[in-house]
Amino acid sequence: MKFFMIINGRKIKQYMVIVFAAFFAAALAFLSQEQLAVFSSKDGPRAIYKGEEKGNKVALTFDISWGEKRALPILDILKAEGVKNCTFFLSAAWAERHPEVVDRIVKDGHEIASLGYQYKSYTEFEDQQVKRDILTAQEKLKKVSGKLTSLLRPPNGSFDKRVLNISEDLNHTVVHWSVDTKDWKNPGVDKIVQNATADVKAGDIILLHASDSVKQTHKALPNIIQKLKSDGYKFVSVTEMIANTQANSKEVQ
Repeated sequence: MKFFMIINGRKIKQYMVIVFAAFFAAALAFLSQEQLAVFSSKDGPRAIYKGEEKGNKVALTFDISWGEKRALPILDILKAEGVKNCTFFLSAAWAERHPEVVDRIVKDGHEIASLGYQYKSYTEFEDQQVKRDILTAQEKLKKVSGKLTSLLRPPNGSFDKRVLNISEDLNHTVVHWSVDTKDWKNPGVDKIVQNATADVKAGDIILLHASDSVKQTHKALPNIIQKLKSDGYKFVSVTEMIANTQANSKEVQ
């Protein structure tokens, strides 16, 4: 009887280890899905989030979906700091309302890219709605800027494998980011600078905003630029960052 109890005790311990391991794996998978859901599948299309880690290049990217108060001051700062080749992801509906700002972006030597047309999450759209929004945005942005866009950042940065497949079929490269400044939260100038510069590495694509909701980005931008310059980084467009390089990408569900 004692031997029987010992054997079962060992089995119970083994079962407990198995159950604990399964629980841990499930919890880890859940957390990974929460943080990396858009980059999690084994096979399928990929989204660019980082350029090749050589050449000390970084890409400053700005999303604009509404308002006109912040974009021009940001452009003024970029010009004063001698920075060109930033990539502006524009909502085409916004661009239609503010063609003079779009014209300024182009004249200052920056790149125009698409943030979609309606600025509504593509993961909530049917396939045809996604296609229509991408193509409408491309058409409207070309009309306003004279540039045919091929880079796409889906509204809210939200996409899945289905959206990636549609984008690829329409000759658009989906671009995410590797550094999130969280400037849209208006956490304070120092915090934005820290978020933008503390852990930057060559090839990083840095997310900033130029919509009216960001009230501190233009104040933080000079320090961001000066810090990155002092660290030896060169500013390039996303297109230049990923052209003829082994750009980092992650697979998407």
